[in-house]
Amino acid sequence: MTEYSNSCGEYDYDIAIIGGGIHGAGIAQAGAAAGYRVICLEQGGWGAATSSQSSKLIHGGLRYLQTGQLGLVRRCLQERDRLLQLAPDLVWLRRFYIPVYRQGRYSPEQIRWALRTYYLLSGMRSTGQYTELAQEQWGQLTGLQTRDLLAVFQYYDGQTDDRRLTQAVVRSAQALGAEMCSKARFSYAEREVKGYNIRWESAEGQHGIRCRVLINAAGPWVQNVMAQIEVPPAQWQPAPMELVQGTHLIYEGALVERCYYVEAPEDGRAVFILPWLNKTLVGTTETPYAGKPEDILPTQGEIDYLKQTLAFYFPFMGEEPSGFLCGLRVLPGDQQAAFFRDRDTRLVMDDESAPNLMALYGGKLTDYRATSAKVIRCLRSVLGEREQRADTAHLFLADS
Repeated sequence: MTEYSNSCGEYDYDIAIIGGGIHGAGIAQAGAAAGYRVICLEQGGWGAATSSQSSKLIHGGLRYLQTGQLGLVRRCLQERDRLLQLAPDLVWLRRFYIPVYRQGRYSPEQIRWALRTYYLLSGMRSTGQYTELAQEQWGQLTGLQTRDLLAVFQYYDGQTDDRRLTQAVVRSAQALGAEMCSKARFSYAEREVKGYNIRWESAEGQHGIRCRVLINAAGPWVQNVMAQIEVPPAQWQPAPMELVQGTHLIYEGALVERCYYVEAPEDGRAVFILPWLNKTLVGTTETPYAGKPEDILPTQGEIDYLKQTLAFYFPFMGEEPSGFLCGLRVLPGDQQAAFFRDRDTRLVMDDESAPNLMALYGGKLTDYRATSAKVIRCLRSVLGEREQRADTAHLFLADS
């Protein structure tokens, strides 16, 4: 193996990003669009980890209204509508149905209030409208349990192929000049006075680069990557975090014809039952996880939980799952149950006025673009202004 050494005084890149999920790809796109020299290192394939194991939704986060995260919901609704315009081959508007039962935790009036708020936060756009189905229409919802059913509401949200969306953002970043390196394993980063000296490996050998700003967007591996970065002790305050596992069961065939937002009978958590590529997804769970991110597997408790939820709403199906999706969320460390924790992305920096190092904790698929734009705004103080190549708020994303 050969080693590449760069001893020149000029930095090779303005921004180096570790992690090629949706947020790493999004930051690379935003940085290149702003005119910066960008490199992104991904140890596997683009969007191969958490960014391929989600609920496949581009949504406002209706359930986050319960915890008062109005700003997050408003931003996600704005980004949802933006992606519907920018990526019509990758993000599709879907009708979602909420059945409300006598024994449920929420009354029809509470759901009306939530959907009314969702509509207002959407800017009262047509994509934020909702309706209540008349009782004679319930029979159209094939297979749905109607005993003790009080009401059914219909609203709109988006569905996507999460990995294909990530790959589209990668291609956009490349077209703007970003260097996107997959199968690139980050080794370590040494602190310099005004940046970082980075070592990484690929099939071609060992490589060395120098950058002004290093961004850790490694998702569930964020702490592993931080352990390989030389950090000024007095300037770095790591965010307390916890990994939370989300599992979806996969059923063969389109068991449901529509998208359903339901509450799990066991604890009232939100669960989605979704048609997906001629299959059906049922998820997700929120289970604390303490193992290695690469070793994640569904627990028997999660499988039983989701099977019971499906059986409650669609009791006549009787099918067994044929597979699963299993991903990890990064949530802030807290004594509260995962459901009630803040879902906004946390940006941790060594110096908020002029950062050379930044780590992302958490983040939602839906608002990756807004988060990426925020990251680049934070870097202007240290990198300066460049000639802008594009505006990601108006940049079309193609499927291939």
